Amino acid sequence: MTSTDPEPSTGRPSRTDRRKARTRQALIDAARAVLAERGTAEVSIQQITDAADVGFGSFYNHFGGKDELFQAAVADVLEEHGRLLDELTAGLDDPAEVFAASWRLTGRLVHTHPQVARVLARLGLSYLDSDQGLAPRALRDIRRAVDAGRFRIDNPHVALAGAAGALLGLLHLWLVRPDLIDEAACDELAEHVLRMFGLSHASAREIAHRPLPGA
Repeated sequence: MTSTDPEPSTGRPSRTDRRKARTRQALIDAARAVLAERGTAEVSIQQITDAADVGFGSFYNHFGGKDELFQAAVADVLEEHGRLLDELTAGLDDPAEVFAASWRLTGRLVHTHPQVARVLARLGLSYLDSDQGLAPRALRDIRRAVDAGRFRIDNPHVALAGAAGALLGLLHLWLVRPDLIDEAACDELAEHVLRMFGLSHASAREIAHRPLPGA
């Protein structure tokens, strides 16, 4: 084999591909930190690359601009948390409990993953129509609960909007006024959401206070 022969394909990413992936993820991680701490308005690309510890020139090898980077960062946050919820609720049989547990676990991000909670509180509503992350998973769980006769709602998208609004309001208030909100309040609001979806008072209360998976 000469030096000009192509490297045999092994089906695995090359060293160059792995380096590019690490650089891209470093930029996304830096953008996630910016989103959680202060939003996007005043940060420069130079500040982002400095935080990521990558060269300024590398930025445009991965993203067309800041907006594209921050969109990728939010998608990364939502998809990461969505996969975690899928794993934690995989052993639950009741679709109403799956939805409630996912809702309650997401509310608790203020304590467990405050960076993720801040990103969601800032930008969550704009991703209600996303085809990845939390919204499609919540819509899936709502529809399963409807099909199983657990939720009595006409439009799953309206139900999603109501549940998401309640959740994002909780996250915001918990972040800015932690003296007013705690885990008990999170479960109380989950109970109200379940009642809004048609569960009885007793059933909603029982489901909203079950031990959480992974706890």
